[in-house]
Amino acid sequence: MEFFYPIVKFFTAGGAYMLPILLVGAVAIAIAIERYITLAMMSARNRGTWSRVEPALTSGDFDKMRELTSKDDSPIARVLNMGLALQGAVRRRDDVEKAIQESMMEIVPQLEKRTHYLATAANVATLLGLLGTVSGLIHSFAAVATVNPAEKANLLSASISEAMNCTAFGLMTAVPILVVHAFLQSKTQGLSDGLETAAIRFLNALSARQAARAESRLELVQKSASAA
Repeated sequence: MEFFYPIVKFFTAGGAYMLPILLVGAVAIAIAIERYITLAMMSARNRGTWSRVEPALTSGDFDKMRELTSKDDSPIARVLNMGLALQGAVRRRDDVEKAIQESMMEIVPQLEKRTHYLATAANVATLLGLLGTVSGLIHSFAAVATVNPAEKANLLSASISEAMNCTAFGLMTAVPILVVHAFLQSKTQGLSDGLETAAIRFLNALSARQAARAESRLELVQKSASAA
């Protein structure tokens, strides 16, 4: 109980704005936990899919890749599926690349979803802390206006000390939220970079296969011309 008493005293001394700050912090924690779990699961699924697909991609076995990614709902499988769907239908690399970019434009916002709310929550917590302090100072100056002059200094210092609790609590809430926001942004960027790397490797493998086929056809034409 001795541990919780200073916390309760600190919270109650901060005034009415302490509760909204606490609510903002609770919402931010819920968003952070949901985003971390979602991103961690996506990252694990991407790694599992890539470990299965990479050997087929290295060997140029697009049929095997299509079989592996057709029933996979991981982000990296969805990106590769879009390219594989056009792999046999079009000949230009640019057409496949545009289709993959379109797929990534749908996936990347899902990775970034709700993360930006954490930065907003940090700003709101800070501003609520300042607002609570200003409100507390207004009340303290209004209170000392009617008391005995001998008690003004003590009452004013006590009131200001209590008013500053709101700013302190707002900053204590905002700083960890900003750190978590930066961490989740870094994790999201890592997933996005992984998708781009997989897309580029797929496009390079597709170009290499098309170049090999073109060279093979050229050799056949040259042999036919020599035989004639």
